[in-house]
Amino acid sequence: MNIDLLKQRYALDYESHSFQTSLVIHADCFEWMSRIPTESIHAIVTDPPYGVKEYDSEQLEKRSNGHGGIWRIPPSFDGHVRSPLPRFTALNSKERERIEQYFYEWAKLAMQILRPGAHLFLASNVFLSQIVFASIVRAGLEFRGQVIRLVRTLRGGDRPKNAEDEFPGVCSMPRGCYEPWGIFRKPVPKGMTIGECLRTFQTGGLRRKPDGNPFEDVIESERTPQKERYIADHPSLKPQSFLRQIVYASLPLGEGIVLDPFMGSGSTVAAAEAVGYSALGVEQYREYFLMSLQSIPALSSLDSEGTQLLLQLA
Repeated sequence: MNIDLLKQRYALDYESHSFQTSLVIHADCFEWMSRIPTESIHAIVTDPPYGVKEYDSEQLEKRSNGHGGIWRIPPSFDGHVRSPLPRFTALNSKERERIEQYFYEWAKLAMQILRPGAHLFLASNVFLSQIVFASIVRAGLEFRGQVIRLVRTLRGGDRPKNAEDEFPGVCSMPRGCYEPWGIFRKPVPKGMTIGECLRTFQTGGLRRKPDGNPFEDVIESERTPQKERYIADHPSLKPQSFLRQIVYASLPLGEGIVLDPFMGSGSTVAAAEAVGYSALGVEQYREYFLMSLQSIPALSSLDSEGTQLLLQLA
């Protein structure tokens, strides 16, 4: 979509900034989604905060000061300082209920703005995915499977706290080797085939790889490279090598608008720019919104590495 038309339809009265094919907006996504045209978004690709604690000002301050809180500070080794990780196992039942309601209310807005047949890709984790995915389905979206991002992290594998020496051969849980991304779809209108949905709404399926093979639900990935973290110092930054594949698949005809309503530093928008898609990014926190103005062009201009798909898209 023409960038001027994007601004006209979606900037509304919020602070915004445009790039080559994308627009970023400083707003609360719940409020913004309730105001934009209905059934106008072709796909959502997002890595949300879980609406509980991790991005509350108190917890962000603890993270900045190295005091932890919900942010677990992994041990340093090999001379490298590890990035903080949110400790979702620390959530109590009331906080889990808050997550469930948060995503139910958010998914109802997503249902409102997505075109029929449009897909939603949503990053999650093994602790909360069952709660989050069920809430999204309850709001009306169809569960269509998961993308498994194969990546070795520092999550899990810990020895029993305060009993490490007593039980040296025990780990409290498996070490994480994957990250689940839920795939959802707004239902195709009753009686309409996928072909008819594609012709009418440009949605309904996923885009095949440039070599003609289908999009796959297991993607070998990497931890976000240091050069990308240097560009965008965001605690949940995903690598461009992974995001470009997800974003590319989200528009079956390669046309339409991809939305990231929890934009952070703009890595999903950067991936859309890199593959030539129109995108919208919405971010509530001003610090991250301002960060995105520099990080999006820098991330999108990086050479794609690691997979045949990305080499073809570069």
